[in-house]
Amino acid sequence: MKRNSKFYIKLFFSTFMISAFTFGGGYVIVPLLRKKFVEELKWIDEKEMLDLTAIAQASPGAIAVNTSILIGYHLSGIIGSLFTVLGTVLPPFLILSVVSLVYTAFRDSVIIGFILKGMQAGVSAVIIDVVYNMIVEILGEKKAMPVIIAICAFIASYFFHVNVALIVLACGAYGALSLLKQKK
Repeated sequence: MKRNSKFYIKLFFSTFMISAFTFGGGYVIVPLLRKKFVEELKWIDEKEMLDLTAIAQASPGAIAVNTSILIGYHLSGIIGSLFTVLGTVLPPFLILSVVSLVYTAFRDSVIIGFILKGMQAGVSAVIIDVVYNMIVEILGEKKAMPVIIAICAFIASYFFHVNVALIVLACGAYGALSLLKQKK
């Protein structure tokens, strides 16, 4: 893949358009980034995208920004990261700047309230799609341990209210130990 000005323009506008027309945060943007860079452009393969998403989730900050930074870095180093992060951050910045100017007019609007409720339904559907695709990917590997870990992490978080940071650290420790064992 040639890294010329057309590549960087496509990289910027790919993340810009996804960020500009997506509501619901990182868990909605990530599958759209996957669709764009894995399925459409074929610049990243499925496994790499899952790895980048996992790193982005474990990193502090917004998952959409973290994922776009990692995609840009993976494709073209620091310059690629600059283009993707600018493409991801610029639309919300511009939208929030405009909305802040007319906030009082929107605050009490019944129509805007209904529109936002409709967006919540769409966001829920996209998140369900992400969870489904991740489960299919994990089950496709036909390994029991990732499924057991996912179930245990859910139980620990939902029923026992264990801090998510501790769950991530425990899963990271397990992954590191598994990798060490696998290398031996």
